[in-house]
Amino acid sequence: MKTELVTNLKRQATRILADMRETGESVLITEHGKPSAYLVDVDSFEFMENKLRVLEGIVRGERAVVEERVYSEEEATKQMSKWLD
Repeated sequence: MKTELVTNLKRQATRILADMRETGESVLITEHGKPSAYLVDVDSFEFMENKLRVLEGIVRGERAVVEERVYSEEEATKQMSKWLD
């Protein structure tokens, strides 16, 4: 991962974006020597968002199992038929 100062981003945004698109490498932006933000291409960001949504769904499902908030197949079919009718 590349690192750029925020002042470089202000002055050379076009070059930094072009480099990022060419290499596919994310850029860490720093302010006063500390990490401030990540610059990622649109496809990578959308991929990460979708992946996070799936993982959050898995966590909710695992939590439901632990808390015994689950349906049998028959109950699930009955509940889903209400939504699909």
